[in-house]
Amino acid sequence: MTNPLSAETIESVLIQYKTPAHIYIGYSGGVDSHVLLHLCASSNSLKGKITAVYVHHGLQADASLWAEHCQKTAENLQVNFIELRVDATALSGESPEEAARNARYTALKSLLNADEMLLVGQHRDDQLETVLLQLFRGSGLRGLSGMPESTFFGKGLMLRPLLNVAKCDINQYAEDHELQWVEDPSNQQNDYDRNYLRNKVVPLLKERWVACDRTVARSARHCAEAQVVVSAVADELFYPVFSKSSKTLCISQLQAHKSPRQQLIIRHWFQSLGLRMPAQAFVERIQTEVIAAREDSDPILIGQGCFIRRYRDKLYCLRQSEQETPEDINWSAEQSFVKFATHRKLSYAPASDGILYELWQKAKVTVKFRSGGEKIYLPNRKEQHSLKNLFQEAGIPSWERQLTPLIYLNNKLAAVGDLWISAEFYSAKPNGCVRLIIQNEE
Repeated sequence: MTNPLSAETIESVLIQYKTPAHIYIGYSGGVDSHVLLHLCASSNSLKGKITAVYVHHGLQADASLWAEHCQKTAENLQVNFIELRVDATALSGESPEEAARNARYTALKSLLNADEMLLVGQHRDDQLETVLLQLFRGSGLRGLSGMPESTFFGKGLMLRPLLNVAKCDINQYAEDHELQWVEDPSNQQNDYDRNYLRNKVVPLLKERWVACDRTVARSARHCAEAQVVVSAVADELFYPVFSKSSKTLCISQLQAHKSPRQQLIIRHWFQSLGLRMPAQAFVERIQTEVIAAREDSDPILIGQGCFIRRYRDKLYCLRQSEQETPEDINWSAEQSFVKFATHRKLSYAPASDGILYELWQKAKVTVKFRSGGEKIYLPNRKEQHSLKNLFQEAGIPSWERQLTPLIYLNNKLAAVGDLWISAEFYSAKPNGCVRLIIQNEE
């Protein structure tokens, strides 16, 4: 039987997309990525556009030898080659597989420009494993859709041109062309879920259902098509409830929907925030413990690296890493800004009213955070105000108050974040003042 794999296989997939200026190929040295690289290098239309990329995780003793093998193979195929070194140390809550994948994808994303592609060698058996893993985790439609053939990746696009190709065809192609590849010994370690499926479960399934890779891939496509419809409905439900400025959900509007639609909106919310999709049990706890709580209560639900809280009529999702109270900072005159919390910075800009620039330059500037009992006189107001009352009037949640920087000039409270300036330090002088700015860094 003729092997269906050829350079035309890749070209027939690529023709569906805008012609890329350059193509990067994720090349581990294994058989799948080697076959993908060989196919691309065999295409006349891709000559001069290909760079093979080896990601060195530093997890295997032979990783450097594999890098040398990959570079030599790329040279023999007359394609460009680069090696990327990453730190794949697992963070708290990360599996080794997840840590390696995250490190690899972060490095690869940095390569791509808007008109470029990354090609990876995942195939139909990989899709089968992915869908089975998602099924065993109790995933919904999105998870059961498996891996898409294409997805936005960094500034460019990631493409899986072999996703509808059987593993046996890839192996046969490698043998027919006498390719030399490397074998990662960790692929035989069955303590990893995917390896256990690949080495133990899938062979048994194929004994009974020979074409299960094809049929499960077809089911994944059905799920993906259904997910498109569900996502369109979710968009319609989500945006009237969502505040783009505060990234919160309006609780009263959310409660106007029945439970299944509430859950759909909440999942869409997590997706919009770039967070991992929440488990069903966690979504239900958001509904019962936070949304359904009394308006004057302050419930806190912790999970999935987040705090879920409510304030007045808003539902907040706060990253745990961003809720730690920062330490005091000395702000020298040479610094145009200071970082005071995760992904936050405090800077100043010229203004016609605010704190006099010459005073700012000469003063000892210190950034502190609330300890309680702070008071301030505001311009055009007679009484002194407690920060607690000002925050309440402004509708600022309690946790944001703890993260709001207090700016002291010569040990006197001069400003509260970018919200208020003390009457003692407030001035008006065309282009002679500064105003403080708080920015969230992406």
